[in-house]
Amino acid sequence: MSALHHFRRAGHSPTLFAAFLYFAFSCCIWVLNGALAPFISEAYGLTPAQKGLMLSIPIMAGAMMRFPLGLLSQYIGRKNATLVEMGMIAVAMLYGVFMVKGYDDLLAMGVLLGIAGASFGVALSLGSGWFPPQYKGLAMGLVGAGNVGTAVSVLVAPPLAQAFGWQTVYGFAAAAILVPMFVMVVFAKEPPDVDAHASIREHIACLFEKDGWAFSLIYGVTFGGFIGLTTFLPTYYYDQFGVSKVQAGQLTMLAAFMGAAVRVVGGWLSDRWGGVNMLTGVLVVVAVALASVGLASASLVLTTLLLIVCFAALGAGNGALFQLVPLRWPTATAVAGSMIGEVGALGGGLVPNLMGLSRQHTGTYLWGFVVFAVLALLMLFVMRLMQIRWTRTWAEKGGRARRTAAAADEPVHYQRV
Repeated sequence: MSALHHFRRAGHSPTLFAAFLYFAFSCCIWVLNGALAPFISEAYGLTPAQKGLMLSIPIMAGAMMRFPLGLLSQYIGRKNATLVEMGMIAVAMLYGVFMVKGYDDLLAMGVLLGIAGASFGVALSLGSGWFPPQYKGLAMGLVGAGNVGTAVSVLVAPPLAQAFGWQTVYGFAAAAILVPMFVMVVFAKEPPDVDAHASIREHIACLFEKDGWAFSLIYGVTFGGFIGLTTFLPTYYYDQFGVSKVQAGQLTMLAAFMGAAVRVVGGWLSDRWGGVNMLTGVLVVVAVALASVGLASASLVLTTLLLIVCFAALGAGNGALFQLVPLRWPTATAVAGSMIGEVGALGGGLVPNLMGLSRQHTGTYLWGFVVFAVLALLMLFVMRLMQIRWTRTWAEKGGRARRTAAAADEPVHYQRV
């Protein structure tokens, strides 16, 4: 309880909660097409490749929008940037209700869903901005647990679609986004952790550094795998095992919820053991689990258990990587996080496409899982090579935060404004 008390005193809990809620609702809306995929596919008679493209567009669009939103937040404030984005999400959902009439419109709707996917870097920076370095891993893990919105989406959207029609679900989403907007306006405060006089070049320096690209590629496996699989699994369960549309969402929710919940644990453990140590174990587990899922395609129970293990590792990996980001870029966390999230989330766009192409050209999803498992092992090699320099310059052994003498004795407090 003492550690929790120190954590709460070190930051601003209402802002942390507002950032979590904003990210949770954004994630929920971001994966709506994945949650509704069995209904949409039935309505338009989509091929496996068409399904893969439909599911990948929101992920890739969200990835491309992350960095501009992060950069905007440096000039109008992170709180204001979240409000601008949520207003745009509400308008985009109305397009889904009234304007989607065919497959091409559906692809355009995927681009608009990407607006919700842009929230990541700003949400994490807003929530963790009040906290000192030794608590940023936990703070980012708590905000990042907003990934649970993906689980809510695949659980709630199919029953709503079955009862009211799949396009009507976009209307429910437009109304729902008003809740985090209200909480953000009333409870959140802009953190004091960014130098308002820093130049654009200083803010985007991570774009020109090897560390930034290494983090992005690793995140392409951890978060890319999480969001890509969450989007794809309702289709996989429905096509591979013949379960109902609602059951496909429920089974996906089990894995997605595990990944979101364990993200908090990943950030907390990384504060103590180090993000590099955590990511080493994570990437090994992910590779083994993904390959095993591809080989277990005849068993619904075994597939679900393996996916839960895989998602737990992916969630822990997301928390671990973003324990390292504020250590590497302490004064530009929002932009660095957005850039890493932008490139990394593109990995999620690969997953539905890999799976769709694998099924269409080989008759099985196996090779899609195998390719992504190989990518996880490749990123493990890259990280172990680069961590030698990381632990000599900006992090302690294993990827823990470097503490000052004062921080070792008591938590650091930012002045609240």
